[in-house]
Amino acid sequence: MTSAELRRRLIRPGLRAVPTPRTNPFALGYLALLLGTTLYARFGDPETVHRLQSVSSTDAHNLMVHPVVSLLGSGLWVAGSVWMPYFWTFLLTVAPLERRAGGLRALGVFGAGHIGATLLSQGVVVATVAGGATAPDVLDAMDIGVSYGVLASLGGLAGLLRRPGRALALGAGLALIGHQLLTDPDLVTSVGHPAAMLLGVAMWPWLRRGKGPRGPERVRAWKTATVVES
Repeated sequence: MTSAELRRRLIRPGLRAVPTPRTNPFALGYLALLLGTTLYARFGDPETVHRLQSVSSTDAHNLMVHPVVSLLGSGLWVAGSVWMPYFWTFLLTVAPLERRAGGLRALGVFGAGHIGATLLSQGVVVATVAGGATAPDVLDAMDIGVSYGVLASLGGLAGLLRRPGRALALGAGLALIGHQLLTDPDLVTSVGHPAAMLLGVAMWPWLRRGKGPRGPERVRAWKTATVVES
């Protein structure tokens, strides 16, 4: 392989995949926000942090009292005190989805997964408590984080990839869900994680309608079509 072929096949595609503020404003902006809240959670006043996270939690009690605050607030925190894993998950899911579908559609998929999977999982919690299968204290269990949005983004991204990449993306998502079910079979996430990924998959038709060249590529495509028609 010559140096020119190496640049064309490996280096240039690799550089295009690196997130930048121009290509990935949503993914990088969200990561910056999560970095800020993670640092505050680690170094801020513990009582204030606990109070803010408690208000942001999407547990069943909060959803009945102040649903908008909890649904929006829960997506401002990471589950735990380590931010770097979310950098890599956003790099591999949200960022490529945004490059292919645009920032608004990436936000739509992320938000649909976060909100939809939260409501579904907490609905299951309420139903199991009402049926006596689960202790009532689960209604107030802390539930924050962005894993639903990330899994929905992975599911949505799969629909914009070719078959090998699609199989890899879906397989990675199923492996993550299976690992969680085996190592930490929590009722909320056991329902929410697969639901979030399925919501992303369900949005394939909407994402594919928005798929197409943008910016300079759109101009080149328009010029080519004009030449062919003439």
